[in-house]
Amino acid sequence: MSVAERLPVPNVVLPVAGLAVGIVAWWIATVLFSLPSYLLPAPDAVVARFLGNPALYASSAWITLRRALLGGGIGVLAGFLIALVVVQVPLLRRAVVPYLVAARVVPKLAVAPLLLIYLGTGFTTGAVFVALITFFPMVVNAVAGLDSVPRRYHDLFASVDAGVLATFVHLRLPYALPAIFAGLKQSVALAVVGAVVAEWVVATNGLGALVLFALEDVQTDVMFAATVVLFVEGLVLYGVVAAVERRVLWEAEA
Repeated sequence: MSVAERLPVPNVVLPVAGLAVGIVAWWIATVLFSLPSYLLPAPDAVVARFLGNPALYASSAWITLRRALLGGGIGVLAGFLIALVVVQVPLLRRAVVPYLVAARVVPKLAVAPLLLIYLGTGFTTGAVFVALITFFPMVVNAVAGLDSVPRRYHDLFASVDAGVLATFVHLRLPYALPAIFAGLKQSVALAVVGAVVAEWVVATNGLGALVLFALEDVQTDVMFAATVVLFVEGLVLYGVVAAVERRVLWEAEA
């Protein structure tokens, strides 16, 4: 056991301490090197900018959150359902899975101009872009998890004449839960990133659009404040998924 693991402190203390040290180092750097605010604003300037108009950041965060949740939900659900079909049809799996894996490396930003042509600008286009970017991690991880059950367990269920539904509920799904949640956590992180990229390209509101507008006016403190709000939003979403994962896996093992 390492020294860090033997320290009698709650898990949350060290990350908070690390964050505090990082903020202090940031503050010292701005003072010590007399950095101009347009290059690196001090932490108090960022806080002041946020407190000066909290409603702007709250409304922008809500728009980005709605876009991430709606698009991410559609992408995750579509990925999971397609994984179910692909796993149940071996011929389809051999024909489709290589393309799904290969499609993960294609930069999704290249698709944004096509969405502009087909759907125009607005909330729907951004949500579709988020759905597209979250679809592939879920479908690839779900296929890998559902397909990883050892053959001997399938033989055991077949020996008691278990149907397809019973085999899925009591064997495939519990066995695939870690891989499914791994895909879900990747999708959640990408949903926030995708929402911001969509707001840069096809939308005029949200935290991504706020950062873009601040860039045009070289308002670095606004960009930092929006980025901090975005970081907190992504961290909360990831934390919710991680908490649900711990609960579901604990109940599955109980």
